[in-house]
Amino acid sequence: MEKEYHEGILAGEHLAASCVGTAEGMSAEDNTATESKRIVRYQDSDGNIHYGVIEGETIFQLANEFAEIAAGTCSYEGTEVALGDAKILIPVEPSKVVNFGWTFAGHAKETGGTANLKEPFLFLKPQSALIADKETICLPPIDLTNKVELEGEVALVIGKSGRNIPEEEALSYVFGYTVFNDVTARDLTKTDPQFTRGKGFDTFGPIGPWVVTGIDPTHLRIVTTLNGKVVQDGNTSEMSLSIPFLISWVSKIMTLEPGDVLALGSPSGTCPMKSGDVVTVEVENIGKLTNYVK
Repeated sequence: MEKEYHEGILAGEHLAASCVGTAEGMSAEDNTATESKRIVRYQDSDGNIHYGVIEGETIFQLANEFAEIAAGTCSYEGTEVALGDAKILIPVEPSKVVNFGWTFAGHAKETGGTANLKEPFLFLKPQSALIADKETICLPPIDLTNKVELEGEVALVIGKSGRNIPEEEALSYVFGYTVFNDVTARDLTKTDPQFTRGKGFDTFGPIGPWVVTGIDPTHLRIVTTLNGKVVQDGNTSEMSLSIPFLISWVSKIMTLEPGDVLALGSPSGTCPMKSGDVVTVEVENIGKLTNYVK
């Protein structure tokens, strides 16, 4: 991936301008073998918000509702927007953002967690934490926290409602994958009995820039840079818990709805950020998420 990482090249050269759905009864194998598409949520020059599929440097407008796209019931109506003319927004509006902690042994060890858990360590972020690509991570006042760190991750987006999902069917509930930065007030997670405060500040959930469908999530390289220097370099193949297991496990606790985000955990290399920094998380076959720190 070396050339792809340095030049920011995305996998998939031709992305059809059509609606993308998660079919009922689709097998896990089918879900990872379909054509890869980049689905973006954006605002046009008139201030209207749409979803679209990206082909080259053009966005082909789809429906305004994610559920229609995920169900495969929308259609392309002929409207095209230059990618450079659109304001890229957070890729979905989830009912919940579910985060799995310590799914990488190295990260668990460096943050004082437990490596190789048999069950996930679970926490939630509020939707108010989410920000889009190129937006700003705002550091809280120093009297609230003085150690805010980055955590580059892969996140998945749920495509259809499900509860008590069998592990062997879990990937059929996934619409696609995106990039996530689980920004963390590390001093607070060290002292609080649960992680809501340290993970839940406004702007602590950069996500995007789009959702990519039809890719295999089991071997994706994750590279995070801070001011151009690589600080994290991991791979989803190193996760101690499988993605189907995580989906199935959490679905026994809460119903997963279309658009929900499941952030899959961070590899080792988490480090503090300060005002003026630029952090970029790039995931193989998905893209780059860049945010500024203030």
